[in-house]
Amino acid sequence: MRAPLGARILCGIIKVMNILYSALMALVGVVMGSFAGAQVWRLRAHQVAYDKKHKEPYDKHEYAKLKPLMAQYRHKPDRSQCLSCGHTLGFLDLIPLFSWAAQGGRCRYCGARIGAFEPAMELGVAIVFVASYLFWPFGLVNAAHIALFVTWLVIMVVLAILAAYDIKWQLLPDSMNITLIALSVVFIGLRALALPGTVDVISALGAVAILAGLYAAIYVLSKGAWIGLGDVKLGVGLGLILGDWRLGFLALFLANLIGTFVALPGVLLSRLSGGSRIAFGPFLIAGTLLSLWWGAPFISWLFSKSLLLF
Repeated sequence: MRAPLGARILCGIIKVMNILYSALMALVGVVMGSFAGAQVWRLRAHQVAYDKKHKEPYDKHEYAKLKPLMAQYRHKPDRSQCLSCGHTLGFLDLIPLFSWAAQGGRCRYCGARIGAFEPAMELGVAIVFVASYLFWPFGLVNAAHIALFVTWLVIMVVLAILAAYDIKWQLLPDSMNITLIALSVVFIGLRALALPGTVDVISALGAVAILAGLYAAIYVLSKGAWIGLGDVKLGVGLGLILGDWRLGFLALFLANLIGTFVALPGVLLSRLSGGSRIAFGPFLIAGTLLSLWWGAPFISWLFSKSLLLF
């Protein structure tokens, strides 16, 4: 039997609205991905300048490349520049994805290759924004829900910066980790307001203990040889976001599983050894996203199967 006409029309409207909202999320995502990519380079320029000033080891070639951004950081202008020639970029150079593709991945002024980092950031954040909308588990029915979702999107930008920085330099900047922890506190507070009864402080602290405490113990035991302190701080923010020790455990499991699959080809091809350093932050972030979007139904299913066994 076919559904009533009114129900079919309503279903069609909902599908169209989902497509429009997804397109909006993609558009906002590429813009915020462009912003995130620029912040990664500014953070790196600040770090290299700091290392040189305090006589820490630094790459002289990298210092020369990022020097224009260091001057920009000191004088606080908010204009993007080419890292090769230092030319201030115009509007046509800053259209996410389009500018890079139209210019063949090169600077319009000096012809230097830009690389795939910038479009990858733009596309990656756009995908995460769309996925966040499509798989959002908390609803979007009132102002409190929307505030929670907007805070989540801001957190996604911070996580994109952290993941990209860790991939490129195997470091997680303190400034971004502190920002993440502050936003996570706001997120869990808004969640308590938007969804009363869904926040268990003890369970949230359990998630923090699982994601941060375990790596803190590894950091202490290995004296920083196996894992960085930045991963411990990252675990604090991610644990607060999840707010549930079971989701924290699932995120930890998924992070290590994803990390194993990513590292395995390198081990088999002898490109990685026991002493090789890999960026673990992106795996923790990926595990957290998967756990927040799909972890609750998976855990419910798992517990139902466990009960059947007994």
